[in-house]
Formats: sequence, C-alpha cells, structure tokens
Amino acid sequence: MSAVAAAPAPAATGAGTGPRVARYVEHVMGMPISLALRGRHVDDRRARDAWDEVVADLRDADQVFSTYRDDSAISRLGRGEITLADCPPEVQEVLELGQIARVQSDGAFDVRRRTATGETVLDPSGVVKGWAVQRASAWLHALPDTDFCLSAGGDLVCHTDDPAGQPWRVGIEDPADPHRLIGIVPVRRGAVATSGTAHRGEHLVDARTGTPPAAVASVTVVAGSLTWADIDATAAYALDAEAATWLRGRTGRAGLVVWRDGRVERIG
Repeated sequence: MSAVAAAPAPAATGAGTGPRVARYVEHVMGMPISLALRGRHVDDRRARDAWDEVVADLRDADQVFSTYRDDSAISRLGRGEITLADCPPEVQEVLELGQIARVQSDGAFDVRRRTATGETVLDPSGVVKGWAVQRASAWLHALPDTDFCLSAGGDLVCHTDDPAGQPWRVGIEDPADPHRLIGIVPVRRGAVATSGTAHRGEHLVDARTGTPPAAVASVTVVAGSLTWADIDATAAYALDAEAATWLRGRTGRAGLVVWRDGRVERIG
C-alpha cells in the first residue's frame, strides 16, 4: 500500500484487461507524485490541465508548509517571526487537524515534535501530506466519466466514477522486504496510507516520549480521505504496541498492522 513519509511506495494498477491507463509523474514536496487516469479523459487537454492544477496546488502547499524552507510560513511561525494570524488560513486548518489527532491519540501524534537535543519544534508534516494531496485531488474529481489514482510517495487517493466500477488494486509492501507484497486491496473510492521505516529508517516517534516504536513494523490504513488515512497510520504507528487496538476503535477505518516479529494483523 502506501507510505506516510517512510512507508512503502506501492503500485496501483487497473485490474485485468480494461480501459487504457495514462500515467503522469512529477517530483513535488520532496517526493514523487504520480497519477493514473482511465476513462473519458486520460490524455486530452482537460486531463493535462487537471494534472497541472494538482501539481500547482501541491507546490503551493510546499511553499507554505515545508520545514526545509526557511521562508515558508510554517518555518517562520515555528521560529516566532510571525503569528498564526499572519499565516495563510490553511495553516490554522492543518494545526487544528493536528490538535484533534493529538487528543484522539492521547498525545502519541503531535505536530510539535522533540528533537535529539530535547528542543520542541513545530512540524506538521504528519498532517500536511495527506491533507494536501486530498485537497489537490479535487481537480481530478472534476473530470467527468474518469477514474483516477493519485499517489504521493506511495500514499494514495483512489476514485472510480462508477461506484460499482473496476477498482484500483493497491499492493501492500512487506516492511521487511519492500520487493514483496503481503496483500492487495481493491479500492474504488477512498484513500490508503502507510507508516513505517522500510524506506526512511527510524524517523517516526511517539511524541510523548520522543522514542521510536519497537514492536510495530508498519501500519496501513484505508479510509474515506487521505487526510485521515495518513494521520491515523502515523498515530497508530507511534502508539506502537497499542496500534491495532487503537485502530480498531476508529470509525470507518480498515487496515493492516505488521509487527516486527512478522505477524500480520488485519483491521476491519
């Protein structure tokens, strides 16, 4: 399936024989963004215009939220150079989502993280990617009679124009061997996100302790929107041994928890 910042980068393909699939790829927000289209608008002017709008939308989000840009609003806010009132309105929206996630995860997920030196820094990356890609997908929803699968570093928004149509098939990588799939999930309308360390190492921590999980290897979440699939995958992963129990309590979620000992636990 997908990846939250360190998770696997899955493949999404049309199942079996069917309509032609056109693919687009661009590097934005420090990761590959790819799009698969099938149906009425795949490589015509409307399709290309929609793709251009998606990329532009994500570039705008990167300018506001990148923690690697000294001039981004989020970096300047974190340094105290500006106030929240000085920021674009989407900053408040993202921070509010982060606050909801912090409460719902008992503090394991937080947009303020502790550094190796003990300093607390503002870093809403755990919210931004899923939120930004979900927002950008609106341009693709506007394409009539067209199915799409939009992937950001492996986290995906999938849509079929016909709710009973041919689903997108999303492969879930084995965190111990990213060349092997441990499952395939059909998705018609929804999103998939994965948190883990297979590709980026130990970069995710429990915000309460600043330490990385020890029991869980990866968490994949299927939800109605990538905003919450991404947040919940990250939160569940941070909760470590409580990942599966916490995820079972999330309404409208399904998923997969892979433990470090090799066990695979399905949710929903």
